[in-house]
Amino acid sequence: MAIIHHTTLSPTKLELLTRWLPSRPWYRAGGAAGGEQPVLVKAGGFRLEDPSGEVGIEFLAVTDSAAGEPVTYQTPMTYRAAPLAGAEEALIGTLEHGVLGKRWVYDATGDPVAVAQLYALLTGRAEAQAQGVSDTPDPTVDVRTATDVPLDDAGAGGVHHGTRSTDVDLVLPVEGLLWLRFLRTPRAHDVPETTDSAAHVTVGWTAPDGERRRGLWCALMDSRE
Repeated sequence: MAIIHHTTLSPTKLELLTRWLPSRPWYRAGGAAGGEQPVLVKAGGFRLEDPSGEVGIEFLAVTDSAAGEPVTYQTPMTYRAAPLAGAEEALIGTLEHGVLGKRWVYDATGDPVAVAQLYALLTGRAEAQAQGVSDTPDPTVDVRTATDVPLDDAGAGGVHHGTRSTDVDLVLPVEGLLWLRFLRTPRAHDVPETTDSAAHVTVGWTAPDGERRRGLWCALMDSRE
């Protein structure tokens, strides 16, 4: 069971993301060399649990108002007590946790524990957890689970960043390719990517005007015949 500590973080998650987001290909307000600095507020999210209890896994939505029209980004992150070997490209930064000490924060698309647990969620073997409360399922996270896919622990293969999504190849004992798609800029009620998906997750978040939005965050894609 993951314990949620309500304590200080230095820098905060939003401060880390403010530095990191402009370097991402799916960031809308300009790249690292120019454009406005992100102006971020938390918009929602959920957590998954690492069965070993070692890695924190959070699917966080933040809304950026730097470019005028607000844009909501899905920024899944993992929190570790030590660096993850070979994952330098996925490192968002480090922070000091008021209870746990130094944490290495990674883009979850590059962390094999997060990839395995999202696949477990999409195959009905894990449960979405509330973002800010320990040991509490989040019934607002809607999961359409997959059928006719392996119920093995998935390994993480190649990571492919696009202008709206990140795809992560899965390593599984099957012919053909299964991969996870993380929608980086989720749009309310707009889920065309589910047409060919084997499973998907829809999540709610809060818009800047206070209204609730809901849309696709993650999908399991299947290229097998």
